[in-house]
Amino acid sequence: MKKKQDHFLKLYEPIHDRFERFCRARVFGNMEHKDLMNETLLIAFQKIETLKSEGAFLSFLIGISVRILANNHRKKKEEYLPQQADFDFVDVNANTEKSAELYLLYKALALLPEVQRECIILFEISGFSIKEFMKIQSASESAIKQRLKRARARLTQILTFNSEKRVEVKDGTR
Repeated sequence: MKKKQDHFLKLYEPIHDRFERFCRARVFGNMEHKDLMNETLLIAFQKIETLKSEGAFLSFLIGISVRILANNHRKKKEEYLPQQADFDFVDVNANTEKSAELYLLYKALALLPEVQRECIILFEISGFSIKEFMKIQSASESAIKQRLKRARARLTQILTFNSEKRVEVKDGTR
């Protein structure tokens, strides 16, 4: 058991930060990222024998966490679809400009369709390469690039719409 724990920690420690960034961005508004991390790590530890390559450990964890989130969504009978109006709330807990910007980014990510959100999180936030991304999503390079293009465009549209809306309200023109 001790040997299994040591092996697991040896694989996990170098990727902890990337995995935590993925979880933080992926769960916004649905559950706590630490809960997702804990559930994922527990399942990964129990199923570590099924890991085919140590180099694929991060992909292994992300696959498990995506399935946990999918199961969590299925359990919720009532579906909540965020509206553009939900974006008008200000985070009163934001202590710095950077944390406020992150809050708005995560809020905008929550408005993206599932596939687009996952693309942005894996590529832009978690730092996966296109080739790693292709393995995770079992898709071609052109499909991944197209998903990223659409996700970026939609995210820009969401963030631009909301910044224009705030300026209009601020100027009193609305």
